[in-house]
Amino acid sequence: MNPKQTLMKLSLGLMSLILIIITGCDRADLGMIDDKQVELDTVDPNLVRANTTFGFELLNELRQSQQHNNTLLSPFSLSVALAMARNGAAGETERAIISALQLQALDPKLINVNYVYLQRALQAPDSKVTLEIANALWAADDIELDPGFLERNNQFLDTEIATLDFTEPTNVSTINDSVNANTNGTIPSIVDAIDPETIACLISGIYFKGSWQEEFDTSQTLDEPFYLANGDKELVPMMRRTDWYPYYTSDQFQVVSLPYGNGQMGMYIFLPNRDTDLNTFLERLNVENWERWMSQFSQREVSLVMPKFKLQYSVELKTALERLAMGIAFDEDRADFSRMTVSSAPVFISYLTHRAVVEVNEEGTEASTGSFVFFAEPALETTADESVPPIPFVVDRPFFFAIRDNQTETVLFMGAVVDPTM
Repeated sequence: MNPKQTLMKLSLGLMSLILIIITGCDRADLGMIDDKQVELDTVDPNLVRANTTFGFELLNELRQSQQHNNTLLSPFSLSVALAMARNGAAGETERAIISALQLQALDPKLINVNYVYLQRALQAPDSKVTLEIANALWAADDIELDPGFLERNNQFLDTEIATLDFTEPTNVSTINDSVNANTNGTIPSIVDAIDPETIACLISGIYFKGSWQEEFDTSQTLDEPFYLANGDKELVPMMRRTDWYPYYTSDQFQVVSLPYGNGQMGMYIFLPNRDTDLNTFLERLNVENWERWMSQFSQREVSLVMPKFKLQYSVELKTALERLAMGIAFDEDRADFSRMTVSSAPVFISYLTHRAVVEVNEEGTEASTGSFVFFAEPALETTADESVPPIPFVVDRPFFFAIRDNQTETVLFMGAVVDPTM
């Protein structure tokens, strides 16, 4: 199977691609731990919570050096890519990946089966929502990968596998051409060079396209100021709509949820109050607060004004993951991926990159990188009270957003938008 066929054909939208390059050197074998061949009736909520925690912690690490830039992540796609790598790891290296992904509460032998159940649950049909997940593995044509490693990735993560000669100069073009073709040109390249000692490349891709439950009227979109953190302002096209939305407010921010399709998925927009800022909000962004906020929404009439925007984001994640205690996986002297190959040559992660694009407009969102919640209709007594004006919600300054599957409570994408024109 050509990996070019394993990544779905994507148009411009919210998309995330993760590339992990595994490189070889000398090592000793360790034992193999096989995953149980079991089926689940439901996904372990600890997996969902782990993905959310991992996403927030990684976002915090990246924001340490990128406070003035937009940030766009798919914690779900990233965790799938690293779970694929975990299937070849052993000993301290495996434990470090599990720790970085916050998966300590799960039985290691049940991690894969929980991921496959979650991937299936996320792809529930909705005529207004498309969510596609694709995983691929290029293996060096002169390296024999461990059959157990291949089986774990193929069976549990539906990973397509093909071979490639990484000593050939054309290997970079092969991978980039595949990514470019399968993302409709939105991500023209993902890697600049590949070490000839590379034995494998792992890619995890996720594509999301959702139409708003109620679209914005394009005739109401006007160019208005968006105020940057430094006091400057940019004119951006602002969409507007007054409607009933799930809404919550605290002493430091407002948040509104815009449902897609039947409401299984939604975009959550967190707007810090004018007397605070985005960085202060992000300091409070942890899984405990997130779960508390998610439980306190109520249906309110909101006068929403928000920017159309299109963002592209790229980041190399080695440094951030090292700060999340996963450094051993990148250390050629200490990394243990002995469950990946049948040879005696050790391997380590030499490169891990993440690229994502998102476009939000009047029709909805396209992106390429809990329990089923349907919010109740507003009570009759509140809808009939015309004396209560709609709540103003004007997104004219830096904000945080997340795209969440409300059935599984999985955060698919998250981003900090400091300038929607970048």
